[in-house]
Amino acid sequence: MDRIDAMRVFTRVTERRSFTLAAEDLGLPRSTLSDVVKQLEARLGVRLLQRTTRQIRPTLEGEAYYQRCLSILAEIEDAEAAFSGAKPKGVLRVDVQGTLARNWVLPRMPEFFQAYPDIEIRMSEGDRLVDLIREGVDCVLRVGVPQDSDMIARRLAMLEEATLASPGYIAAHGRPEVPGDLQDGHCMVGFHSSATGGVLPLLFTMDGQVSRMTLPSILSVTGADSYYAAASLGFGLIQCPRYRAEADLGSGRIVEVLPDYPPPPTPVSVLYPRNRQLSPRVRVFVDWLAAVFERRG
Repeated sequence: MDRIDAMRVFTRVTERRSFTLAAEDLGLPRSTLSDVVKQLEARLGVRLLQRTTRQIRPTLEGEAYYQRCLSILAEIEDAEAAFSGAKPKGVLRVDVQGTLARNWVLPRMPEFFQAYPDIEIRMSEGDRLVDLIREGVDCVLRVGVPQDSDMIARRLAMLEEATLASPGYIAAHGRPEVPGDLQDGHCMVGFHSSATGGVLPLLFTMDGQVSRMTLPSILSVTGADSYYAAASLGFGLIQCPRYRAEADLGSGRIVEVLPDYPPPPTPVSVLYPRNRQLSPRVRVFVDWLAAVFERRG
């Protein structure tokens, strides 16, 4: 294995904190990765990784070498792509919020593969915060205001939000005319934030100001699909992006309430590590996502 490939092995082991996981990512035997790192350490004359029975972590020298390897490998990828005229290739690991994936990303994915047939996408789905480096993820697509200062966030769109309830809920509790009416016998479906662990309040725009209101809830969830399903079944009010409810609003299966006091729009962003230069395959994917949301916006 040449030095460049050895760098690729070392960076993957460092990011995954595991020879086993890095071996699965690279499609190589675990023993090969272990030998490569040992040879690197022998050639450099320093210990790069601190190995314990539970975890692998870079030493100070290993962290410094890791940062240099990232820069070198990114420059090589850019140079090869520029001079060979070849399109980006390789495995791209992305993590997405599931509703966004199903409504925005997956329907347009054939266009991406037509343009970049040599890129393989491995997509995971979730709402939780992801440690991109440790989990081997290249970028994530999220709804909401990004909280992680270690990430670069590229805003793709602002999603219009709506306050929703089922017809059955309205029949049982009445239709509120102003947010203050919600204090009289209304309830909401609780949505637990992956960032704070707390239940998110309902938000209403009144006279240019945003007010927050937390109502009683007999059901709280952590997933976007369960949140919407709970509202459809009459468990309480919810607030979610309008695109999610377009079909049900048209058919009457779900009802918008307080349309004159809308929640503020919610940003959609793609995030990637601040300390890593974007590889060509990540760059084209991020640009493609931006075009997808621009066309639908």
